[in-house]
Amino acid sequence: MAVLGVALVVLAGCTSKSSSVASGGSLVIGAEQEPDCMDWIASCSGSSWGFWMANITTMPRAFNIARSGDTYSYKPSSVLTGEPKLVTSPTQTITYSINPKAVWSDGTPITSADFQYTWDQIKNGSDIYDQTGYKDIASVDASDPQTAVVTFEEGTQFASWKGLFGGGYGILPSHILKDQDRAAVMADGYTFSGGPWVIDSWEKGVSIVLKPNQNYWGDKPKLDQVTFKFVADTTSEFQAFKAGEVSAIYPQPQVDAVQQINAGLSGVNKEITANTANVEAMWINNAAAPFDDRAVREAVCYAVDRNAVVKALFGGLGVTEAWNSFDPPVLAPYSDTKAFAGCTKDLAKVSSVLTAAGWAKGADGIWAKDGERLSFTFRTTSGNARRQLTAETLQTQFADAGMSMSIDTQKAGTLFGDLLPAGDFQMALYAQVATTFDPGNCVLFCSTNIPSEANDNSGQNWTRTDIPAADPLLSAVDTELDEAARTKANKESMALLAADFTSIPLDPLPNILLWSDKVVGPISDNGLEGPFWNLHQWGLKK
Repeated sequence: MAVLGVALVVLAGCTSKSSSVASGGSLVIGAEQEPDCMDWIASCSGSSWGFWMANITTMPRAFNIARSGDTYSYKPSSVLTGEPKLVTSPTQTITYSINPKAVWSDGTPITSADFQYTWDQIKNGSDIYDQTGYKDIASVDASDPQTAVVTFEEGTQFASWKGLFGGGYGILPSHILKDQDRAAVMADGYTFSGGPWVIDSWEKGVSIVLKPNQNYWGDKPKLDQVTFKFVADTTSEFQAFKAGEVSAIYPQPQVDAVQQINAGLSGVNKEITANTANVEAMWINNAAAPFDDRAVREAVCYAVDRNAVVKALFGGLGVTEAWNSFDPPVLAPYSDTKAFAGCTKDLAKVSSVLTAAGWAKGADGIWAKDGERLSFTFRTTSGNARRQLTAETLQTQFADAGMSMSIDTQKAGTLFGDLLPAGDFQMALYAQVATTFDPGNCVLFCSTNIPSEANDNSGQNWTRTDIPAADPLLSAVDTELDEAARTKANKESMALLAADFTSIPLDPLPNILLWSDKVVGPISDNGLEGPFWNLHQWGLKK
């Protein structure tokens, strides 16, 4: 709980009265990553930046996630007239009353048919990112356009139902996509919107441009245009911000940038938080050699001084200890936050674990078994100086433990859209980012969510974790309506994941939001919906 104890939130000028926000003008924001696609329910949509830039700004959803200080809660969106009606017996049903003012950007009303279409595509489609919750829905009654009645299969329940028809997906327009190839229409950007913005253009490798949705029924955007300029190299991004080429950035923490931020930047506002929805980890492919050997995964646990790595990277932000759960800090109340506390550097344990499993050190100091050296490739995103430094630090520590590690960097779209889903990696460094305020790791670790032909390559269990005893507990977290029982199942499943060393968590990846003092509005980070959750309220200073 040391990181949570920090609860670091540094605010400087993060709000402005609406009267000080001018109407009109353009804003350029730096973006570290480019999405692989914009078909939000497909496996190619794993980029958090895609969600922050284009999904949360254009896709209607049943619930928003509201932040108050360090706490988050679900709030019915303006798509609905109010809180849906929940019935749990004899079968779970949810009745959504749709706001008659809610319309798509072409003026067509948002109706129950859109809820029905969205559910059908997720449940019955192929190559779906995550079917959790939707796969247990038996029907969506759309007979009344203003009322969607969702009925679950008999004997099934879904605790995280407020994350349905929202989360990382949103609600899809049936009148546009029905009888069409959804992926073909959406993958490279789409023209429809049910949010305050529409996607004006997506020039691959250059930018995404948003313009106001003229038919949005809520508060209209203050700005005439927002351009997300791709600056994949984090050092270049920070320099572009200081030079005024971009007016806001949401950079991953870099050691040199943190030093400059702490020293003070003229004309810059900032928000920094460690109570995030992020978990960065050494994600391990449990089905690929050498990590298909549990003993090797256990040896990794004792080969690395995680606290030293975290302190070197994030000490300037007050984060000095490794994170010990696959649940992010915002979900700590549900989690065993000490599950991986035993993973501390102990080279004697590395030796005993590997020796007992039949490994022996070769003349070159590297462990080997059956003629195969304990070597592996470590993949992460390119252009990120901090991740490069992390990889190099881990490379040195693994070498001290008798393991040979090579480093391979990839563009985010390639890593998240192709390599990880296909299992084309041995170990990788990246962050999982929660988009709903609910525990739920079945999508990451249930064996049924390993992408395969059997499930039409759907699912996000990229680590190929397969622990029979954990599956029912992970499933119970999704289905158990009793909060105490749900929390108990989540903690027990985390203990099993830790005992199998399926992967090793590293840090909570603190968030940094920086913006010019020429940009005003109620600007603040939302750990679950990202920094641009209220972009329509941003503007230029009068």
